[in-house]
Formats: sequence, C-alpha cells, structure tokens
Amino acid sequence: MLALVVVTALGFDFTNGFHDTGNAMATSIATGALKPKVAVALSAVLNLVGAFLSVEVALTVTNAVIKIQDKSGAPKPEFLADGGNALLVIVMAGLVGGIVWNLLTWLVGLPSSSSHALFGGLIGAGIAGLGFGGVNWVGDGSKLDGVIGKVILPALMSPFIAAGVAAVGTWLIYKITAGVAKRRTDSGFRWGQIGSASLVSLAHGTNDAQKTMGVITLALIAAGHWSETGSIPFWVKLACALAIALGTYLGGWRIIRTLGKGLVEIESPQGMAAESSSAAVILASSHLGFALSTTHVATGSILGTGIGRPGAEVRWKVAGRMGLAWLITLPAAALVGALMWFVAHSIGGAAGAVVVFAILVVAAVGMWMRSRLQPVGAHNVNDEWSESPADTTRATVDA
Repeated sequence: MLALVVVTALGFDFTNGFHDTGNAMATSIATGALKPKVAVALSAVLNLVGAFLSVEVALTVTNAVIKIQDKSGAPKPEFLADGGNALLVIVMAGLVGGIVWNLLTWLVGLPSSSSHALFGGLIGAGIAGLGFGGVNWVGDGSKLDGVIGKVILPALMSPFIAAGVAAVGTWLIYKITAGVAKRRTDSGFRWGQIGSASLVSLAHGTNDAQKTMGVITLALIAAGHWSETGSIPFWVKLACALAIALGTYLGGWRIIRTLGKGLVEIESPQGMAAESSSAAVILASSHLGFALSTTHVATGSILGTGIGRPGAEVRWKVAGRMGLAWLITLPAAALVGALMWFVAHSIGGAAGAVVVFAILVVAAVGMWMRSRLQPVGAHNVNDEWSESPADTTRATVDA
C-alpha cells in the first residue's frame, strides 16, 4: 500500500508540473520572448533545481494539515498500527481527489490551484477518516499555523498582493519608457522576460515540488519508515523533483493558452512585470513556509499588468470564471477525497487502495481521450483568442 501511495503521489506531482507550467512561461510564450518548446524545457530544468533549495513548504504539508503527531512531535501510536494502513488510505484518497481536479481543470483550460486541489483532497479524506478534529485547522494557537494560517489565508491574500505589485511595476515601466521607441523596449523586455520567467520556474520548484515531498514523507511516517518530522529523505526530494520537471516539460498547453492569451493582451513590458511580481511573492512565501498557490499568484500578476497598463483590455469574464474555480477547488477536491476514502475503507486493506487507484486510472485516461477532440499544443498555443468553449472554459458547465 505504501508503494501505491508513493506512485500516486508522484503522479500528482507530474500533473502539478504540466498544470502549472503556464504560471512561469505563459507570458513569455505569448509575447514571443521564448519559443513554446524552449520555454517548457527551460522551465522543467529550473523546476528540478528549485526543488532542492528549501524544505519549509514540504514540512508544512507533513505537519500542518492532518493531526498525526503528539506534543513531542512523534507520530501518534494509532497511526502506526497495521503498517499505518489507516493513514495511508487517507493519503491515497486525498491524492486521488487532487489529481482528478487537476486533470479536470486542465481539460477545460482553467488555471486552478494544484496546491488547493491537494490540500482539499487531504482535508476531505482526513475528515472522512478521522472526523473534523483530525484536521489541523489552526495549529496550537501560538503562531500562524495549520490549514487556516498556512493555506487559506495565503490563498486569499496572495493574488491581491501579486496584482498590486504587478500593477505598480507595469505603470512605472510604461511611465519610464514613454519616450523610447516601441521596438527597442520590446527587444529589451523580452530578454528581461527570459530572466524573470526563469526565476518564477525556480520559485515554483521551491514551492510546488515540495508539497508532494511532504505527502510522501507523511506516508513514510505512517508506515514507520521515517520518524524525522523536521527533514525529508533525499530520495523523496529527487523523485519529486524529477516528476514535476517531467510534467513541466510536457507543457500544459491548454492552461498556458488561457493565461497567455485569455486574460490580457500582453506586451513584453507587462510580461516582465508579471513574472517579477510572481517570483517575488512565491519566493517570500516559500521562505516563510506558506503553501500558497502559484496559480493564484501568477494569475493575479497578469491581471495586475492589465490594470497597470493604460488602455489594456482585461477580460474580466474569463477572470470571473477563474475566481469561481478558485472558490470551489478546495471543497470539490475534498468531496472527491472523502468519496475515495469511503470506497477504499468499505473494501478494506490493500484491495481498497487498488480499487481507488483503478478508478483514478480510468478517470485520467477518459479525460486524456476527451482532450484529443480539441487538441492544444505548441503549434496553436499562440493563436488569436476567440470566444469558443475551448478558449473560455465554458466546458466547466458541462463538467
């Protein structure tokens, strides 16, 4: 069962990679600063490197979501019984909830939060298996901690902070370069975009890859194969870094298109401002251990550039759909996580985990086949935006 949980966790990490590639590279691709395939390859390498730079977010996932520890920090004895099967089922069900939501939103080209999908799945499975008291909502009250302090509050604040920083930065850029020829500014800022987009990819690795590290460490603790709640095994770091890098390299073209073409018609100065803002917010949160959504930050930054650039068109209708998806991501993933826990628990043992894994595989294959009916890739990611279901994610209604 532990092996199945680890494989599923790496599967989530893989979906996180291609789901969030657009956070770093959508604006660079949209402005032509980088060719699509070069952009995703660069992002993949930097995600790989970034995954090794910090473990604060990973420790947040291990310690701040489900109550598995006593006051000394050691795992509670009830979670170690029978090889930790009770907690492994919760982790497995939570991961399935996160993956299903990631794939569904990717299918409709919707930039939702992989982080909140993961936390939602874990919270839903945790409530189903342990009750409301099994979730670490606020920590011990001595500091900003738990799901409320480390997940929900950053989720509410980060898009507005990123949008504000990006709006001010964009306004300043256009003010300072008002007398410079457009062709010169475009050329210079495209080089700047490459640097700032690279920084976002590096920051993404320090934040998102670690979430899966934390989940696998949580499973290892449950199974009795790890007891250090203040560190992460090296092989876990390496496996998660490789999984998210591979997912990033494949490119989540449907979401890249929505972020790069659907929100704002982006020029190179805006792209640089958006990416710089995103990198600053993500790196600061990683240092503090806040498991925020890089999708929320990147989207907020892109919207901020539209606000800060005089005369820019912001497609608030598309932004509204994204906002709605953000609101329902955590509860939707929690519902799937809880349902999967009930399925696994009803069957019992490793057989229950196998059935849940089989359900995941069937759902994943079905959504992949559905995506082939309206393919989006490097060949058409920069086509002109049109109000079609594939572009504006009206397919969420059908879903």
